[in-house]
Amino acid sequence: MGITADVLNDVRTQIDADPEALGEARNRLRLVRDAAAGLYGSLRTYASGSLAAHTMINPVSDGDGGVVLDRRFYPALGPEGGNEPPFEIVEDLCELIGPRIRVQYPNARIYTSKRGPKVTFGAPVCDQNPTVDLVVALTRKEGSGLWIPNLKKNTWEPSDPEGHVALLNSIDPSPRSIRRKVIRLAKAWNMQFVFPGVSSFQLSVWAHQFVNPGMGVAVGLHSLFSGAASMLESHQATPDPLGVSANLKLLRPVDDVRRRLRKAADGLAAALENDTSATEVRAALNRVFWNYVDAEESRGLAAAAQSLARRQPVAAATLGLIGSTAVIPATRSYGEQPR
Repeated sequence: MGITADVLNDVRTQIDADPEALGEARNRLRLVRDAAAGLYGSLRTYASGSLAAHTMINPVSDGDGGVVLDRRFYPALGPEGGNEPPFEIVEDLCELIGPRIRVQYPNARIYTSKRGPKVTFGAPVCDQNPTVDLVVALTRKEGSGLWIPNLKKNTWEPSDPEGHVALLNSIDPSPRSIRRKVIRLAKAWNMQFVFPGVSSFQLSVWAHQFVNPGMGVAVGLHSLFSGAASMLESHQATPDPLGVSANLKLLRPVDDVRRRLRKAADGLAAALENDTSATEVRAALNRVFWNYVDAEESRGLAAAAQSLARRQPVAAATLGLIGSTAVIPATRSYGEQPR
C-alpha cells in the first residue's frame, strides 16, 4: 500500500460506525419490523439502506426498512387498484406499532416521514440515538419492484428497495468489501458540506457504476468522483440501476455538485501521483477530507526532519563558549555511507 491508501485508512478509522450504536440500530429496526409484521395483509418485512448494504458511517443515524402489503387484501389501494392514496394505511401502521415499541422503549415517539412511519426512541447509546424509517410498500400487478408512498403528495411511486440492496451486495466478497469502503468514504466526503449535494443512495449507485473489480480503495474512490463528475459535465442523468424508479435527483444545484466532485477527483489524482510523499499526499487529501486529514501535520514533520538533516551553524557564545561560530555536523542514519 502507498501513502494515499494509508491516509485513507486513517480517515476510515475516524468515520467507522460505533459497533454498539450499530448493533442498537439493527435491534431497533428488527423491533419495528416485527411490530409492523402484525399489520393486516402484510406479506413480509425487509431491511434496506445503509444498514442492509453495510455502508453506515459515524454517527449511526437511522435504520431503514419496510413492510410489504399484499395488494389482494387492499384492492382499492394504489395506482393499480382504486387509486386510494397511502395516508390512511400509514396512519394505521403508526397506531399499530406505537404501543408495541413502547413496551421496550417507553419514550418512543412515532411520526411520519416522506415514505411512512419514523420512530424515535428517546434512549441514547454511545451519545447516539438512531431512529427507524419504515416504508409502507405495496406489491405491483405489472412490472418489478413495489409501490411506495410519497406522503408529501399523498401518492404512490414505483421503487425497488429490496432489489437495490441485493444489487449492492451481489458482487464477490473482495470487490464488495472495496466498494463498501469507497461508499463510506464518499459519504464522509459528502457530509462535510453544510448542505450535502448527493443522497447516500446515489453515491452507492455511482460506486456500483464506477468501482470495478481489481481497483483498490484509493483508485476506486477516484473513479467514483471522476466518473460522476464527467457524467454531470456531459449533462447525463443517473438512472435507477434497476429501471424501476425515476432518475435519481441531486440535493443541490448540478453545477455545485459537479464542481465538488471534480475538485475531489483532482485531489485524489494528485495524491496518487505523489504517492511516495507524505507531505504532498496529505496536502492533496486535505482538499478532499478537510475534516479528517491535517495537511499541516506532515509539513511540520517534514520541516523538522529537514532541520535535523541540515548542518546548522550555531554561535559558540550560545553554547557558553568563547570563539568563532561552530558547525554541528548532521547525524547520519544507521547503514548510511559516510560522505
